[in-house]
Amino acid sequence: MFKKILLLLVFFMLNFNILQANIDVKARTAILQDFLSGEVLYEKNPDTSIYPASMTKIMTSIIAFDLLKSGDISLDDKFIISEKAWRLSTSGYSSMFIMVGDEVSVENLLKGIIVASGNDACVALAEGIAGTEEEFAILMNSKAAELGMVNSNFANSSGINDPDNYSTVRDILIMSNYLIKEHPEFYEWFREKEFTWERTGGDPITQGNRNPLLYKNLGADGIKTGYLAVEKYSLASSLVRKGRRLIAVGSGFETKSSRSRESSRLLTYGLTNFDLVEISKSKKAFTKFDVWLGKNDFIEVYTKEDIFKIIKKAQKKLLKVKVSYEGPIEAPIRKNQVLGKLKVIYNEDLIGEYNLLALNDVKKVNIFSRLMKSLNYLIWGDV
Repeated sequence: MFKKILLLLVFFMLNFNILQANIDVKARTAILQDFLSGEVLYEKNPDTSIYPASMTKIMTSIIAFDLLKSGDISLDDKFIISEKAWRLSTSGYSSMFIMVGDEVSVENLLKGIIVASGNDACVALAEGIAGTEEEFAILMNSKAAELGMVNSNFANSSGINDPDNYSTVRDILIMSNYLIKEHPEFYEWFREKEFTWERTGGDPITQGNRNPLLYKNLGADGIKTGYLAVEKYSLASSLVRKGRRLIAVGSGFETKSSRSRESSRLLTYGLTNFDLVEISKSKKAFTKFDVWLGKNDFIEVYTKEDIFKIIKKAQKKLLKVKVSYEGPIEAPIRKNQVLGKLKVIYNEDLIGEYNLLALNDVKKVNIFSRLMKSLNYLIWGDV
């Protein structure tokens, strides 16, 4: 048995030290990430504390989506509207315009939150799930801790004025990632441009989505706007173009038009300055290793995770992907057994190392076949 090293792929790659940005976004704090690779392409004061305003509703939606996924609630479940929820329909806030005593489905409340940004719908959903909004906030903070949102605290379900409701653009990015990865079917609602509430005792009310990027030719499909007088304008946004997804979060935009313009600029910067390179897809055959004394001469191997890297178009260097293993590998081989390493190297520096695992079992040949193979090897050196 001997160590084999295979040079499988050669790509052009950026300088990995830091992805230096040649853009300055006019916001107090902002961050941009390539979704598949996880690479942060731009950041400006990403850990500065902010009041997330209606971006809080991303977490409110996540709590409901998790419960829908687990079967603890259903879209058809109906919650009775309290006076507390109704009062937010009459106080000049963004509203779905629900009425006291109405029985409203979870689906309608969620669309009222996601599309119409209804603060009243947030309270109604929170009370229906947890009994009180305060108890619901406990669920929100527990989820934030689970996701690693270390600089966030949620005091209510809507994001309306409360000094104890705070976060950062990095934390908003974390929960946006979770939303898109874990709940893709519900995330589709964030791209809907309008929602009609067939309200009780009145004409239907149709409201448009407040996300300005949905109305531009960018490929945007979410996520959530926010505004508080103390924080100014904010936006968590995402787009998909040619198989790539980018997520941007910014806060402290001075005006609505600035929020739209600068968020578009930031997402466009990510599209035009970087390319995405796919190296490996999880649980898909990546390459083959030689097998010794097995019923198969080769074993296919895979990586547990998707592996993507970002190419910076303006600064190309040589990227190498190498595979190493001690081979040929003697049978028997168990499915999911670690057999080798995939190494991503840039400029002679190791920048990523991943296990390569057996895609299936390989049984040992019978004793007669083993003797013949061993004799063949002794005479000819042929494994």
